[in-house]
Amino acid sequence: MDIQTFSPELVLPAEQALDDAVPSELIDRTFGSDCIDLASIALSSHILAFSDEFFANASNLINPRAPVHRPGVFVPSGAWYDGWETRRHNTEPFDWVIIRLGVASGRPKGVEVNTAFFNGNEAPAISVDGCYETAEGADNVVAEKEFKGWSEVLGKRPCGPSQRQAWKLEGQHGSLTHVRLRMWPDGGIARFRLYGQAVPVWPSDWTQEVELSAAVMGGVAESCSDQHFGGKENLLLPGRGVDMGDGWETKRSRVLGHTDWVIVKLGARAQVSRIVIDTAHFRGNFPQRVMVEAAKLEGHNMGAHDDPIWAELLPVQKVGPDQEFEFGKDVLLKAEERDFTHMKLTIIPDGGVKRFRVFGTRAL
Repeated sequence: MDIQTFSPELVLPAEQALDDAVPSELIDRTFGSDCIDLASIALSSHILAFSDEFFANASNLINPRAPVHRPGVFVPSGAWYDGWETRRHNTEPFDWVIIRLGVASGRPKGVEVNTAFFNGNEAPAISVDGCYETAEGADNVVAEKEFKGWSEVLGKRPCGPSQRQAWKLEGQHGSLTHVRLRMWPDGGIARFRLYGQAVPVWPSDWTQEVELSAAVMGGVAESCSDQHFGGKENLLLPGRGVDMGDGWETKRSRVLGHTDWVIVKLGARAQVSRIVIDTAHFRGNFPQRVMVEAAKLEGHNMGAHDDPIWAELLPVQKVGPDQEFEFGKDVLLKAEERDFTHMKLTIIPDGGVKRFRVFGTRAL
């Protein structure tokens, strides 16, 4: 039986591999303003198939939360790891895992591989392939090891131990529905992120109400004043979440008159019919009041939060703990007369919000 041995030839030369690399301290800044994680389980992404997961489950790869370390904890297969880890001595060139993206399809802009706490057993190298398959039974077809419809998204890149690593995808990439992460030849990876932009499927009826802010419909949380306890991108996820950890939460303010804000780009230019602000799980740390402003920023630089282009859409409203607050046309200011591309949610003075949902119809 032949044993696959790792050698330098498995990865790109260092000077070539670093051309598209993103320094770890710049990953969030590079992809955080115009991308979502297309492979996140929070968007209902899921694992279709894998070559092996003897030491740690492949499903950990798409967990949106940061990996954790539990030194000294052992399970029947060996040391416990928060990631995907395969057997040693792979007889094939690589191990692999196939992921169905949680959006209808998406255009990839970057890849992140995090080998946190894998040191001595980390993956030496990775590569990523993708495909666009939407026919009936596509998941079953793509999950087959013999599937031949893969196209390269990211060539082989070296991985180091216990670190975040990311690469920008240069050039134009078409929409993808599935991706295959290859690990050369075996080892462990804690997390995999595929940064990009959702390509939604819009209803043929333009008058049908749509959740325009939803991440799966192309909504993106572009910027915010603070996200100390929870990321702004959580606001646009489906469902009501599981705890405070999957909402947006800012630090406590100590200055009189303080406010926090987040700017959201809608999936399409639209007229707004209603807004839902959900404080689920935030019971002692919800904002006292909220306000929503809107703008049409097509052809306009992504405006600052204090840009005069913002127009009041929802006047200041009081909110409470752990519930959904819906605001319709009876309180929205002339919503039916205007169309917008961006929303700015302001919370007064600070706190946590689980979801920010903006419903409406696409503008003709």
